[in-house]
Amino acid sequence: MKIALLMCAVLASLTIHAQDNMQGAPPPASADQHAAGVDMRGDHAMGFSHENTRHHFEQLSDGGIIEVDANHESDVATRDQIREHLKHIAAMFSANDFEIPMFIHDTIPPGVPVMKQKRGEITYTYLATQRGAMVRIVTHDSEALKAVHEFLAFQIKDHRTGDPVGSK
Repeated sequence: MKIALLMCAVLASLTIHAQDNMQGAPPPASADQHAAGVDMRGDHAMGFSHENTRHHFEQLSDGGIIEVDANHESDVATRDQIREHLKHIAAMFSANDFEIPMFIHDTIPPGVPVMKQKRGEITYTYLATQRGAMVRIVTHDSEALKAVHEFLAFQIKDHRTGDPVGSK
């Protein structure tokens, strides 16, 4: 009896799922599928493998930091690719272009609409580091700061960095 009830539940679920798909609704992505998509699109957009690097996002009292480092000091090819990518990111963000994070994450990251609106209140500065580079984000506008923090918190979660959320 229990097996028959279980089979009925599975068939009902499959029928509902098939009907949703026939109506054009995509099946929901699992967290693992989403993470794999972020990694794949990120590798493509950034020009280097996420497996050879460490991303860090830090919220600061006046903005924050996006930092990427090569895992190994001897990996100068990855270090140089990181530097090119973050130079490009600083220039794009300064020009109010957030297409790369929207492509990587397959959504508009939280904070981006306000960051675009408050463009003149935020600066993005590229800095090379020993193993890669960083983009320093600075604002003194409270709405822009909240948006930058939302953006960085989303990056921490979606890139699964384990960085703390909250400004220093």
